[in-house]
Amino acid sequence: MEGWARELRGFGVAGLNSRGMRTVDVARRSGYSVQQVRNLERDGVLPPAARTASGYRVYGEAHVRSALAYRALAAGVGPVGAKEIVRIAHRGPAARVLVLLDAAHARLHTERAELARAREAVRAISGEPIGDVRASDAMSVSQLAAALGVRPSTLRHWDAEGLVVPDRDPVRGTRRYTPVQVRDARIVHQLRRAGYRIAPLQALMPELRRARRLEDVASALDARDASITARSRALLDGAAALSALLAPAVP
Repeated sequence: MEGWARELRGFGVAGLNSRGMRTVDVARRSGYSVQQVRNLERDGVLPPAARTASGYRVYGEAHVRSALAYRALAAGVGPVGAKEIVRIAHRGPAARVLVLLDAAHARLHTERAELARAREAVRAISGEPIGDVRASDAMSVSQLAAALGVRPSTLRHWDAEGLVVPDRDPVRGTRRYTPVQVRDARIVHQLRRAGYRIAPLQALMPELRRARRLEDVASALDARDASITARSRALLDGAAALSALLAPAVP
């Protein structure tokens, strides 16, 4: 520690816009471990640290901001996307950073719109009266696929996963979807579009069929909404941390 401080007194750090900091200082301020800070520098998320004559790393405020930006962006767009954004912030062009941030916000906006459609669709479809079921009301795989705008292979996959299991023609063995099963297929279709994975739907659909528990669907959709909100806030925080890094290059 004393050797590092002694060398730093004669070391210029003006280009870093900050007093010199050790690896542990950056780690404490950014919430990472010392090794993680070194890894982030190795991966280009942090700009290369200056070195004293004895090889001590000397960090500045730009390194802290870079680490904080990456931490927030990783929660918003994932670690791979976050690394790409912060690396470009260091080497330019700065406009590319803005393009990537705009694209990330657009994806979240799309998720919110799909989620809203899923809420409305589940509410409306689950309340549809079935009435008298006639054999002629059943739909084939190709008919239902065309009605939903999906491939027949998608319906076969849902059948294999137990999400929407149709009846079978007693003679030919072909799939036939009753009105109840058509409604279930419509619900699954909307929830898949809203980002739901197969495993949660496997647990949810039997409950919906047996008890019509719309509160379970609503709770699941609320969890998805909370996830989108958290990622949106993380993206906002990451952009704020990047702002200082981009200031010299962006009018």
